[in-house]
Amino acid sequence: MATQTPTALRQDIRAFYDSSSALWESVWGEHMHHGYWDSPAPKDRRQAQVDLIVELLRWSGVTKAQRILDVGCGIGGRSLYLAEQLQAQVTGITLSPVQAQRAQARAQAAGLATQTQFEVADALALPYPDASFDLVWALESGEHMADKARFLSECWRVLQPGGRLVMATWCCAPGPLTPQQNRQLAKIYQVYYLPYILSIPAYETILTELGYQGIQTTDWSAQVSQFWQLVMDSAQLPAVIREIRSLGWPLIRAALAMGLMREGYRTGLIRYGVFTAVRG
Repeated sequence: MATQTPTALRQDIRAFYDSSSALWESVWGEHMHHGYWDSPAPKDRRQAQVDLIVELLRWSGVTKAQRILDVGCGIGGRSLYLAEQLQAQVTGITLSPVQAQRAQARAQAAGLATQTQFEVADALALPYPDASFDLVWALESGEHMADKARFLSECWRVLQPGGRLVMATWCCAPGPLTPQQNRQLAKIYQVYYLPYILSIPAYETILTELGYQGIQTTDWSAQVSQFWQLVMDSAQLPAVIREIRSLGWPLIRAALAMGLMREGYRTGLIRYGVFTAVRG
């Protein structure tokens, strides 16, 4: 567990994404998450990121939605994709004012400003009434939550009865973990501003205890693990190295730690958990 207070953690997450999002966009584009590879064959990295969204929709059975909450929306890439593909109203939230402003600008440029809104908000205290959304989409944001049960309880609260949660998040192997594994996780937590991560079964237990129905889980570690080598390769470009150095120690440290994530997937310590469930 992290020793930071929740407030300090939120501030660090905000500062990290405020400073790094423009660099990420310039190198990787609009989607700030893993890609999906259904075979070892090479694939354009940006297409792989879109394919992850496509596969999440397919796997979860989501074919329509009217009001979507995108938790941890980044610079709006997936929010805009969901708004366009599902013809839905999408609210994206992030802790980063820089990300929210950039997402709104991208929505305007894409002609989707009337279908989307982007706000700075805390997912542990969502500023929305009960039963506001029929889909809550949380793609690689759960790992940042200081209280996983509270986060999933808030998702439950803002879902309409019959509404669906779709979540993909960094997970760890089921315990007990060795001291060496815990040390490796501690390094990852520090670098990427994570309080802790849970195993896939631990998340399933929380969802069950909160009263979610139709819970489905799967592990896509094999489908996403190529991502980290590609990120490491992109970080070696001279222009990227110069930009990372200019942004200071948090970004330098994050770049140097990418190998920890690659190794975590290789050994099975890091897992990519995928979940869907319905509010009964």
